[in-house]
Amino acid sequence: MACRRGCCFGAMNDDNARFLMLAVLIMLYLLCGAAVFSALEQPKERQAKERWAQRFENFTQKHNLTRTDLETFLRFYEEANVAGIRVDTLRPRWDFTGAFYFVGTVVSTIGFGMTTPATVSGKVFLIFYGLIGCASTILFFNLFLERIITVLAFVLKSCHGLQHQRQGVVPHDGRRETSLPGPRDRDRDILSGWKPSVYYVMLILCVAAVVISCCASAMYSAVEGWGYLDSLYFCFVAFSTIGFGDMVSSQRVAYDGNQTAYRLGNFLFILMGVCCIYSLFNVISIVIKQTLNWLLRKLGILCCRCCSAGIGKRLRPRRNAVMPSSTGHGHPRARRTVSIETDAVNESETDGGRRMSGEMISMRDLLATNKVNLALMQKQLSEAATNGIPRPSVSNQNRLNGFSGGVGALGIMNNRLAETSVNR
Repeated sequence: MACRRGCCFGAMNDDNARFLMLAVLIMLYLLCGAAVFSALEQPKERQAKERWAQRFENFTQKHNLTRTDLETFLRFYEEANVAGIRVDTLRPRWDFTGAFYFVGTVVSTIGFGMTTPATVSGKVFLIFYGLIGCASTILFFNLFLERIITVLAFVLKSCHGLQHQRQGVVPHDGRRETSLPGPRDRDRDILSGWKPSVYYVMLILCVAAVVISCCASAMYSAVEGWGYLDSLYFCFVAFSTIGFGDMVSSQRVAYDGNQTAYRLGNFLFILMGVCCIYSLFNVISIVIKQTLNWLLRKLGILCCRCCSAGIGKRLRPRRNAVMPSSTGHGHPRARRTVSIETDAVNESETDGGRRMSGEMISMRDLLATNKVNLALMQKQLSEAATNGIPRPSVSNQNRLNGFSGGVGALGIMNNRLAETSVNR
């Protein structure tokens, strides 16, 4: 953020400021979500408690049971429920197919919770099994993201090239093509640096996620007997790996029709949905990061204006200080240049030198004006003395656009989209 040094941000760099702002916004988001869900769900919870208390009292009076005996029996049922026993007849939980469904929910981090290990050895094995399985699955999701971004970039780049070939327009400089030799080679060179926008990729992934969710919801509504909105709710909870466990597919002992085809379709829909939603979430995170960069720039501009106004009120020009002058037409002489190494703003003269007013400049003002240039010179001299030549900073080049190299999904998408590229 230009102009942040000396202002209200202090010495905080862009990455730390972005992290702090994101943490604050997430906390505000959590508070707003808690308020909304509390207003929506708390009345229903109170009604359910009142209805349960009334039914409990009626049952004890009808069957001449004490409250303690009935509560003891219900605790026994809760223990059986944890082991996978329900009132309705369900498929076995720990046969091979049930165990395969369980490990699928573990490594995919869905964790529906309808099946959990009850033995000590099973819990210990789950710790080590989940450690390797979850890491491998996250790697698989990242590799899927890398390939889906590559495919979408290739398709969008091809569409972009065909569009400009039809219009006869060169994409970068806007000049119409002439009859020079080698148009294909020239078009290939022109399109080599083109990258798709993150918004187009987000739109395509969003459409794909909606299509997969709608098709899966139609299947669940027909086979499981759920409502269509409940099926959409289950698809989002499962595909986003939230996995509440209140609704779980493929849990009956038998289904009408081809049971094997339904379970295979359930597996494929969950696999495609999780991969698609994972990719969509990572692309949306880029948009959120762009929003944070925009907010930081706006806050930096407001902060610098406030600081400049406050300094202007407190300080007056000294007698021996030379102030930057302007041309006769009112245009400023100094232009603002962003420093790559320090993200600060330097003042440089456009007409080849400062026009002196006949007064001597103070050493304090000279050092304040050229502080950034002196820091850059000192760093370059230090690097030249150590290595012989100054080393270019790749991270600072990435920071020009507000995106560092990063790891994981952000590292995969770095320099692959227009908004995450340095030379855009």
